[in-house]
Amino acid sequence: MLPLYPEIKPYARHELKVDDAHTLYVDESGERDGIPALFVHGGPGSGCEYDSRCFFDPEKYRIILFDQRGSGRSTPHGELTANTTSDLVADMERIREFLGVERWMLFGGGWGATLSLVYAETHPDSVAGLVLRGAFLGRQQDIDWMYRGGASRFFPDHFEDFLRPIPAEDRGDPVTGFSHRLEGADELARMAAAKAWSRWEADASTLHPNPRLLRHLTSSHRAMARYRIGVHYLSQGCFLTENQILDNVAAMSQIPGIIVHGRFDMLCPLQSAFDLHAAWPLAELHIIREAGHSATEPALIDALVRATRDMARRLSID
Repeated sequence: MLPLYPEIKPYARHELKVDDAHTLYVDESGERDGIPALFVHGGPGSGCEYDSRCFFDPEKYRIILFDQRGSGRSTPHGELTANTTSDLVADMERIREFLGVERWMLFGGGWGATLSLVYAETHPDSVAGLVLRGAFLGRQQDIDWMYRGGASRFFPDHFEDFLRPIPAEDRGDPVTGFSHRLEGADELARMAAAKAWSRWEADASTLHPNPRLLRHLTSSHRAMARYRIGVHYLSQGCFLTENQILDNVAAMSQIPGIIVHGRFDMLCPLQSAFDLHAAWPLAELHIIREAGHSATEPALIDALVRATRDMARRLSID
């Protein structure tokens, strides 16, 4: 199996003020004159990781990372004001213009796939290609699968732990129940809710237990941002109309794509990727047998590195 590329450091870092409230962290690495590629992180609220740029050949790609509003190194941390999907799409376009990029490839998994798709449908002339993992389409059925009656059937023990910080009367609608904890005066209760939120995603995202991923996602600083921003988006239907992505996929019908999806992805069921592939003629669907959702899994790393290599060949020819 192919590993990640070796870790590299950025050659440029930027703080991009996008409105009165938000300043985004952006960095560039790899080949300055290479194929521009934007890494779109998941969550919502996760921020980029030290190895986010390692899915790309640094000799072929100009690798661009940014932390979405309230996430990672963007400030203010965990801020919910003026933080919607349309705001993030507008931010991506501002970054493209700021960096002088004509067209770029987008790479995203989970929520990062959602945001990449919405951007591509909004700005198709700015997108040269897409590599997506664990497609999440942002429909109510997708949210319910994760936080109500889907993944919980496969992980009832972990789901029971997930529900513990919220009252019994809120457990029929956990997203709403967790949203009630956001504004509470009890800081310890908020932190318990934040860690339970991130722990559920970590427990359900891998085919085999990954203690390192669990420790990383449940660290206090990261868990609170993921909780605040995640609940904010999911309680509002991701600020999308129902079925928005599939209803508008024709807008990106001429954009090539590679969809990589773990067969045992319990957070974003394979049916979502199947539906997207059926509606998007220029996309390939690669189903990875020995994988769940997390990009830390070896089989998904192999598939994603192959996908960026394949896309580099296509875009170099084009």
